Amino acid sequence: MSALDGFHIEPADWTVDRDALRKVRDVVFIQEQSVPIEEEWDELDPACSHVLARSADGTPIGTGRLTPRHSIGRMAVLPAWRGHGVGAAILQTLIDRARSMGWTQVHLNAQVHAIGFYQRHGFTPEGETFMEAGIEHRRMRRTLDVPASPPSERGKPPERPEREMLQARTRADLAVAVLRIIEQARHTLVIHFPDLAPGVLDRDDILEALRRLATSGRVACVRLLLHDPDHLLRAGHRLIPLAQRLTSSIGMRVLVEDEDRAYPSAFIASDSGGYLMRPLAERFEGYGSTCKPSESRQLTRYFEEVWQRSAPATVLRNLEL
Repeated sequence: MSALDGFHIEPADWTVDRDALRKVRDVVFIQEQSVPIEEEWDELDPACSHVLARSADGTPIGTGRLTPRHSIGRMAVLPAWRGHGVGAAILQTLIDRARSMGWTQVHLNAQVHAIGFYQRHGFTPEGETFMEAGIEHRRMRRTLDVPASPPSERGKPPERPEREMLQARTRADLAVAVLRIIEQARHTLVIHFPDLAPGVLDRDDILEALRRLATSGRVACVRLLLHDPDHLLRAGHRLIPLAQRLTSSIGMRVLVEDEDRAYPSAFIASDSGGYLMRPLAERFEGYGSTCKPSESRQLTRYFEEVWQRSAPATVLRNLEL
């Protein structure tokens, strides 16, 4: 495996991740392709669903967005990372997201040199080539294979995902709730259990659920924020070897800022809207839901902010197995 192969794809929020998105798009579109600044940054950005590709150390390396117009755009990968599957992973993430929203097709304006790339991912060219931002493009479209409803259900309004309230009072309760969150995650999971919850995150069933999620595809991403990695090593926490084997999809960082280390709570949140909050991290008591996207997004945004100012867990990543 090349040293460049360690990357992950994660959802991005325009208000939180604007600088990270700009770092990639400035290099690729404005500096490399000479796209005018006023054309690169448009009114659609705040309304789009964005994704970011990051290297193992958290550096932004690629972007893409899904617009309200059912189009894919702003696909960009830094030069050093091209040819390593980053663009394909970004594109597949956007396609999966469009499908999850019930879209039956997506379209894009492909730069002519990239038409073959999009054709390999099921897109079909349409019409003549045209100029956009001084670059020759061609419109392409892909039909999405949204699963059909059984005959008995056709004509019925789509059902909302079933929501299950979660409550924990004991270590066993906490383990059951955490397992439910992991099992229902689609691609991404964030875990702010700085001590890795001994007796919970090192259980066989939870380790297996994390392994399945982390190996479910190129876009799989599990990230953990830790307090004391040296202590976790000395204690022989069983999640550490799993994370060391799956460095491309399980990321670990260490809290370094005083305000982050003093944060009293612990939580887990997924891209399917599941979350569990423990108001006091030293206690098992917690509450949550398998499907409450507003709460999950709020926790994930906080996690992203802390992740950016935390340090890579090099003492764990570099340990010889």
